[in-house]
Amino acid sequence: MVGKATVSMLILAFLLLTTSVFFGNNDLRSYFYPSMSLQPSGRFPCSNGGGGGGPLRVYMYDLPRRFHVGMLRRRARNDETPVTGETLPPWPSNSGLRKQHSVEYWMMASLLYEGGGGNETREAVRVWDPETAGAFFVPFFSSLSFNTHGHNMTDPDTELDRQLQIDVLKILRESKYWQRSGGRDHVIPMHHPNAFRFLREQVNASILIVADFGRYPKEISNLRKDVVAPYVHVVDFFTDDNSPDPYESRTTLLFFRGRTVRKDEGIVRAKLAKLLAGYDDVIYEESVASGANIKASTQGMRLSKFCLHPAGDTPSSCRLFDAIVSHCIPVIVSDQIELPYEDEIDYTQFSIFFSDEEALEPGYMVEQLRKIPKERWIEMWRHLKHISRHYEFQYPPKKGDAVDMIWREVKHKLPRANLDVHRSRRLKVPDWWDRRR
Repeated sequence: MVGKATVSMLILAFLLLTTSVFFGNNDLRSYFYPSMSLQPSGRFPCSNGGGGGGPLRVYMYDLPRRFHVGMLRRRARNDETPVTGETLPPWPSNSGLRKQHSVEYWMMASLLYEGGGGNETREAVRVWDPETAGAFFVPFFSSLSFNTHGHNMTDPDTELDRQLQIDVLKILRESKYWQRSGGRDHVIPMHHPNAFRFLREQVNASILIVADFGRYPKEISNLRKDVVAPYVHVVDFFTDDNSPDPYESRTTLLFFRGRTVRKDEGIVRAKLAKLLAGYDDVIYEESVASGANIKASTQGMRLSKFCLHPAGDTPSSCRLFDAIVSHCIPVIVSDQIELPYEDEIDYTQFSIFFSDEEALEPGYMVEQLRKIPKERWIEMWRHLKHISRHYEFQYPPKKGDAVDMIWREVKHKLPRANLDVHRSRRLKVPDWWDRRR
C-alpha cells in the first residue's frame, strides 16, 4: 500500500510539473504552498497614469503667480494667494489678440476645475501626488510673457521675459521628476511662435503645445512628440446658425479680412489681394485687429460660404478657427500647415485645400469654389457645425471641448515619451538611432 501511494504521489507531481511547463507557470510553490504564491505589488508596471481608458493623471507644478495669472492683472502682481478653481481670475475681455494664444490659461484652468461632470468623463484630471502622475504640467504662460514683457523684442522689459524663463528652468532642473525623465513626460505650452524664445532648446525633450512648427527647428519641436493646438478664436461662436437655407442666406462666395502684408510664406496674401480684386461676391480686405473690426469679421464670416485662410507669418493663423466657429467653410492656402487633432479629424470633410501654386493661378481658386454643388456645401456645413465644439475654449471645461481634445492628444504622445525614457535608462552607449539621422 505504501508503495502504491508513493507511485501515485510521483505521478501527481509529474502531471503538475508538465502542466505548469505547458501553461507557462513554473512556480510550483503555488500548488504546494499557496501562501507563497507570487503576487504583483504596487500599480500595474505599464501604467502611465492614464491607462485602461481612464483620464490622464496630471501633476501640475505649484509655480508662483508671477509665472502665470500674475501677468493677467498688473495691479495684482504681488498677490501670492494660492490659485484654485474659485480664485482663478477670468481671462480679460479686453485682451485683444493676446487671447488667440491663451491656450496655456485654459489648460491650467481645466486642471484647477473641481466641479461636476465626474472625472471619468474628462481626458485629464489633476493629482496632488506626483508619484501617481502620468504627465507633469508646467503652468508657465510663456506666450503671455512674450506679449506682456517687451512684445517688440527690443524693449528693455524683454529682460523680464528672459528672467522668467531662467527661473522656471531652474525650478524644473531641481525637480526629481524632471531629472527622472529628462523632461520627456512634461507638458509645456508654447503656443505663440516667439514663446520661450530665449531658452526653448533647454526644454526640447518635453511635450510642447504649439500652434505650428514655422519657427522651430525640428530638433526642438516636431509632430512626432508635440501637440498642435488650435488658436483661441476671437470672433463669437455662432450658436444660432439655424437658417432653413444656409447656402442661399450666405451671399458672399469668399471672405477675407486681415493683414495682407506678412512675412515668409505669408507673402502669398499680398499676391492674392491682386488676384481676387474685381469679383462682386468676393471680399478681400486689409484690416487690423480692433473691437470694431472683429465684429465686422464676425458678421462677414457668417454671411459667407467660404472663408479664406492664407498663411501668415507662420503657416497657421487664428483666422482658420474663427471660420470654424462661424461655420464658414475654410479655404486653406498654406503648404506647410499642420492641424489640430488630425489623427482623429479629417479636415477634408469640411475644408477646401489649395497649394500656393494653385491659389496663385489666375481665376483657378474662384472657379473651383463655384463648381462645388450646393448639396456638397451643405454636407460640409453640417459637418462643420458638428465638430466646431472641439474648438471652443471655456470655463468650466466640458467634455470634447478644445482643452479636453488637447489633453487627449497629450495622451497619444505619452507612449512614445515613455519609450524614450525607458530606453535612456538602460542604454550604455550613445543612441544608435540618433547617429542614423
